[in-house]
Amino acid sequence: MRTRAMTSPSILGLMPALTLSLGLLAAPAAAAEVAVLQGLDKITARISTFEAPLDEIVRFGTFEIIARTCEKTPPEEPPERAAFLEITEVRPDSPSAPIFTGWMFASSPALSAVEHPVYDVWVIDCKKDSSSSSVTTTGN
Repeated sequence: MRTRAMTSPSILGLMPALTLSLGLLAAPAAAAEVAVLQGLDKITARISTFEAPLDEIVRFGTFEIIARTCEKTPPEEPPERAAFLEITEVRPDSPSAPIFTGWMFASSPALSAVEHPVYDVWVIDCKKDSSSSSVTTTGN
């Protein structure tokens, strides 16, 4: 099999060994316009599903999340979705602090997880466009 070269930031360009092991090969990955994310508030046990349009700031709790790219494998390949995220914590009593910058994989959320005592965020899907910016919350 051969890999496809992609422009940076790219799953195959930044993490070739990891993408080989996850099966992101041969066919080109489809770039999306919206990353679908889920966030967990560990205090209230609420899970929220939200959309993050590329290069736009989306807030979840004290997090500001920017999805730089979101890619998914074509239907004939093993399913995988990955997003390059920049997550910053913004608190009124202290300066902004970067929490996470890097790739998150839907099939392996623990591979590159957000380390935070209150919030957790992970990738669910990549979509072409957002018809409506919806947030769904579940939990107690």
